[in-house]
Amino acid sequence: MLAGLRPRPPEAAARHEEDACRSGWTKEYILSSTRGPSSEQIRASLWFWPTIAALGSLAVTVGLLMVRPEPTSTFAEWVWPTDPSTAASLLQSVATASMAALSLTLSLTVVALQLASQQFSPRLLRSFARDGIVQSTVAVLLSAFVASLVTLRGLDPERPLPGLAVLLCSLLGLAAGSMLIVFMAHIVGRLRVDNMMAAVHHDARSTMSDAYEPYGEGPEFPHEDLPGPEGGVLIPAWRSGFVRTVAPEPLRDAARRHGVFLWLGVRPGDSVVVGSPIASAFVGDGSDVPVDALVRDLTEVVALGFERTEEQDVAFPLRELIDIAIKAISPAVNDPTTAAEALGYCADLLVRLTGRRLGPQVLQDDDGTPRAVLPDRDLRYYLDLTCAQVRRFGRNEPAVLTAVLRMLRDVAVACRDDEQRQDVMEQTELVLAEMSDSLLENDKNAVRDMARRVHSALSGDTDDAFRDRAGQTRSI
Repeated sequence: MLAGLRPRPPEAAARHEEDACRSGWTKEYILSSTRGPSSEQIRASLWFWPTIAALGSLAVTVGLLMVRPEPTSTFAEWVWPTDPSTAASLLQSVATASMAALSLTLSLTVVALQLASQQFSPRLLRSFARDGIVQSTVAVLLSAFVASLVTLRGLDPERPLPGLAVLLCSLLGLAAGSMLIVFMAHIVGRLRVDNMMAAVHHDARSTMSDAYEPYGEGPEFPHEDLPGPEGGVLIPAWRSGFVRTVAPEPLRDAARRHGVFLWLGVRPGDSVVVGSPIASAFVGDGSDVPVDALVRDLTEVVALGFERTEEQDVAFPLRELIDIAIKAISPAVNDPTTAAEALGYCADLLVRLTGRRLGPQVLQDDDGTPRAVLPDRDLRYYLDLTCAQVRRFGRNEPAVLTAVLRMLRDVAVACRDDEQRQDVMEQTELVLAEMSDSLLENDKNAVRDMARRVHSALSGDTDDAFRDRAGQTRSI
């Protein structure tokens, strides 16, 4: 154990937690921990960028209304050579068409959201809302509508025509029409399940590269002489929600500032209920743990929200892919091919995870002094996430079971150590145990053969694991 650091006696820890609850910290920190919207929340909002575009269009149009060249000037003839009545008709047309196109765009977006929620996964709605093409289309249409109304309001028969403002509205009208065509083509492709899975897979890869260091890098865990995880003073959660992000550096700084060793108990994607333990603190020399101050500091470390996001949560996109697979093998859909394709994307992500340093991380000072433990998920968790529900719901479909085993074969080839191989072995045995007795013997043999190939891959015989007669172990 670290010098000067030891867990407090259970009686002292219990007394301190009771005193903290009586102090009324819950109400105080629920009110004081309100944080501004993160970049991910802004990206996922359908209103932010369209609102910025509309305000920008308003400001530019008001500025251009001040530029009113004389009708007889060369500049006026080049910018807008016709009379004000024609300009008014054009502005009315642009405003009407922009609002009609905006209504169509929002209607199609709502239909796409409903279809994605019912047919694939309700967790995919967030990716639709933050889609760049959708937000750009709404922004351009709204900008054209605002600019047309403002310019139309600024027309004055007794003053020269604001030619530049009218020209801007004309260009925005053309841009709105072009964006509507782009949006229609995009939304048709976006609703294809293959494109949905590819988008989720892309997000997962980006999150993974940011969240995990390469395999073998960083301080090893378990670290010698670390206190805990049991026996510390529990730090309660100040509000309920999902853990969106965890900031390692503020966590380390908070532990150093208060002279404690912190063992964080949550990770991105975890569900937290107010009052439940979110961390454990360990101190030396029997001094009291500053629970109130730690709660205040942890509000800047752990970001809580009402829904999960993939900012740091690699498990969330995997959950979306598994949702698609489960929905596909439901009796209402009965599409095992889509389930197998979803598992193929999961296989790629799991193979990449074997090359990353998973599990808890020790946060150290520059001099190497451990300050906190940051928990995280391991390969066993990810394998159970991708295999458990699919094998249970697909136990009567050999195509689904072989797809799960095909995924495990790919992971087995990429395993870096015996612990990873053992995790793959356990999942393989669970698939065989879950297989329905009602299947024909020929179908059972196909599943058993794929399980044998997983064992071959685990033992290092990659050629035997992948060699087949006609591609039947690779085809879907």
